[in-house]
Amino acid sequence: MISVSHITRRGTLIGLLTVALAQPVAAQTPNLTGSYRAEGRNPNGSAYSGTVVIGQQGNAVQINWTISNETYVGSGILDGRVLVVNWGQPLPVVYVVMPSGDLHGTWNDGTALERLIRQ
Repeated sequence: MISVSHITRRGTLIGLLTVALAQPVAAQTPNLTGSYRAEGRNPNGSAYSGTVVIGQQGNAVQINWTISNETYVGSGILDGRVLVVNWGQPLPVVYVVMPSGDLHGTWNDGTALERLIRQ
């Protein structure tokens, strides 16, 4: 007969191994450095497009957008697959890094959308 303490020890060991093996995957920071095409919708629903260049050192990210001959600059922190960028406005741009390397985001408190497509 297997004792309850044996089952508990085995479950604890399996749990610890699962966490230990998962840590390297969770700790990997996506490399966002490069050029992107931006496609988005403003808060009023109008469409826009442009180019974006991203630089990255560790989890610190610098973004330069060029939209309709206007340049915007922002900086942010990558936390896992979520990037929060301050760009001089009251509310940040919040992106999620997709498995493809593209970024899908929202700004203006969720009333505007943006997609950055890696080039």
